[in-house]
Amino acid sequence: MTIKTLGAKAAAALDQELMSSGAFSIDQLMELAGLAVSQAVYRVHPLQSGRRVLVACAARHLFHYGYEPTVFYPKRSKNELYQRLAKQLEDLNVPFTDNFSSAIKSTDHIVDAIFGFSFSGEVREPFPSVIKALEETKLSVTSVDAPSSWDIEDGPPKSGLGSSFMPTTLISLTAPKPLVKHFQGRHFIGGRFVSPSIAKKYEFDVPQYSGIDQVVEITPAGERL
Repeated sequence: MTIKTLGAKAAAALDQELMSSGAFSIDQLMELAGLAVSQAVYRVHPLQSGRRVLVACAARHLFHYGYEPTVFYPKRSKNELYQRLAKQLEDLNVPFTDNFSSAIKSTDHIVDAIFGFSFSGEVREPFPSVIKALEETKLSVTSVDAPSSWDIEDGPPKSGLGSSFMPTTLISLTAPKPLVKHFQGRHFIGGRFVSPSIAKKYEFDVPQYSGIDQVVEITPAGERL
């Protein structure tokens, strides 16, 4: 299978199309993305490797798999959608933290979903310290779409903060982004929700998912594992 990448503009347009002609709500897309991420984590960090997971994104699926997630959420949003997601985790007694450097000392695995593919501009506090902690940790890290500090097109910074950050695993939602050419590690594609017609329009192939899987692991050459 040829791996086609989507730049930031194309990925944003694809999301908009999924919510318009595809008739998905943003809640559905977030739910499906979270499910795909949780399955990738389950593949690369099974329960016996340690149940504690520090998550910089929604963590409900991981909780139901038997993990003990902690959610890094330094700036609470007033957006109704995010408030509902936070309430779902609070009802499960999933703890929240605003101190990443402290939380990283008592976890077994990290899910890095701090910045999405549309992020650009200066990295502001408290996130520089988070990126530094990700660079320095010996723990395995699963990044979602774009490792923190990486440019969606050009990959890691050439120098300075984040230049040496290389996550253990990358999960690309819908389709890989151009930065994938700089990534070295286990790579998954996730998001079993794109119709053939939309995939054809954006000129990429929907991977052949197996059984009930929401993710497909891809080799460096682009073949499915």
